[in-house]
Amino acid sequence: MPVHFTAFHPDYRMLDKSRTPHATLCTARRIALENGVRYPYVGNVHDRGRASTYCHQCGAILIERDWHQLLRWALDAEGRCRSCGTHCAGVFDATPGNWGQKRLPVRLADFDAVRAASK
Repeated sequence: MPVHFTAFHPDYRMLDKSRTPHATLCTARRIALENGVRYPYVGNVHDRGRASTYCHQCGAILIERDWHQLLRWALDAEGRCRSCGTHCAGVFDATPGNWGQKRLPVRLADFDAVRAASK
């Protein structure tokens, strides 16, 4: 199971709160790894090494990320490490999507229409 340690940063009406120190995220991730969590991540910060997914067998980078950018995809169509063939837990598309640093509008009415169509 992946575990995400996501940094808070002040925004909008919470400008009086301080951001999460990067060291706190790193410590949380280290503790998770030491206690057997295979896929702990830090998020909402620039930290390629700690935001990426590694093969638990050979240590190769499977999915390299920086903030919201996808940099490298090293899984085959079955979700296996291209270096050693070990399966990475999860459900993956054969090729990566076009995720990235972008904001998309969310219209709740669109979701109501989808829900109504599925009934």
